[in-house]
Amino acid sequence: MKRAADSASARGEARALDAADELRDFRRRFELPKDNGRSLTYLCGHSLGAMPRAARRAINLEIDRWAERGADGHLPDGSSRRGAHAGWIDFHQRFAAPLAALVGAKADEVVAMNTLTVNLHLMLVSFFSPNAQRYKIVIERNAFPSDRYAVVSHLRLHGLEPREALIELDPEPGTWQFDRARFEALLRTEGERIALVLLPGVQYLSGEVLDVATLTAAAARYGCKVGFDLAHAIGNVPVSLHKAGVDFAVWCSYKYLNAGPGAVGGCFVHRRWAEDDALPRLAGWWGHDRDRRFLMEPDFKPLVGAEGWQLSNPPIFSLAPLAASLDLFAAAGAQRLRRKSQRLTARLEASLLASLGKRVKVLTPREPARRGCQLSVQIEPAPRAPQGLARRLRAQGVVADWRRPNVLRLAPVPLYNRFQDLDLAVRALARALDA
Repeated sequence: MKRAADSASARGEARALDAADELRDFRRRFELPKDNGRSLTYLCGHSLGAMPRAARRAINLEIDRWAERGADGHLPDGSSRRGAHAGWIDFHQRFAAPLAALVGAKADEVVAMNTLTVNLHLMLVSFFSPNAQRYKIVIERNAFPSDRYAVVSHLRLHGLEPREALIELDPEPGTWQFDRARFEALLRTEGERIALVLLPGVQYLSGEVLDVATLTAAAARYGCKVGFDLAHAIGNVPVSLHKAGVDFAVWCSYKYLNAGPGAVGGCFVHRRWAEDDALPRLAGWWGHDRDRRFLMEPDFKPLVGAEGWQLSNPPIFSLAPLAASLDLFAAAGAQRLRRKSQRLTARLEASLLASLGKRVKVLTPREPARRGCQLSVQIEPAPRAPQGLARRLRAQGVVADWRRPNVLRLAPVPLYNRFQDLDLAVRALARALDA
């Protein structure tokens, strides 16, 4: 009886929190996943964000423009029956300012282009130029596989043996957390041989937020270039790339930015590299001087800033949904989103520990500043069929995901998740474990 009373009390408290939530109306601006008409408790925005309702209209607007104007759709049009349109030639430019606001950058340091790993390859061409003295790259031991694949491929491209030139930093002993003391010790012994440090803004498996400014400053003291993968950070936690002095950063837009599967990603290049002609790069037409692009000249003159790393004209239909999502971020405000995110995550952690006790271990740091939307939970003891646990959760209407070796990732996103979602998820997890 006590458990039932506690459960009823928790549900009432969650409803009260949702009623008082200053961002509650934003949930209505999303199409949340359903199963045969039943609404699902969606805690998987760290993998694929929910669809903004305005995304459908944003795509249809560009499809209709294609139908009505053909090639003229590239040009500005102030007489369209749907209103003025800047044209597709400069379509990507509208994303620079809102993306820069999310990553703490100047607008000319940011560009929406390609996908994350493509952008990472482009950045490695420019910021990894090994020589006899500096030839090593530092990543974390549990780096996202695609990042590691890209790094290893560039080492081999330069004729380097990954076993000698790749340093994979282990986490703190007995934890999943970034070992800053080990990192600083590594810099003291290997700093003069390290060409590049590549780290995540938020670790994809544990959900830990890394201190971008401190880590960048530490590596820069030894002359290392520094890049960040912001796939799980952008739209999730505050980032200040320009002030921190980061050399480059890359990200995708289909997680917290809600731009849809395979959406166009983005790239940051610090302003100090804006006009460095000595910096190697792969070149393409859309990175060429805008005023001379259609003169079809043989010699490449890059645009100043991050735009100069573009290769091709942007895929309009894949960019359009991002505009719909960025409008929501601007309306919600970064401070309000962060405030709600911390409250959601704190309540989820408290509910998990109160309901499941020693059956779960939260891997994500407990300090609010060191985590974003995501909580990573380890099940004790490890399930014999871990994927079965995620399926049982899904059968009860809760969408989360499982990652090897034994990590359940739950992400309450402040734009569309409620406090009630957390109680539903914890009760479903308890039933799934009992099963």
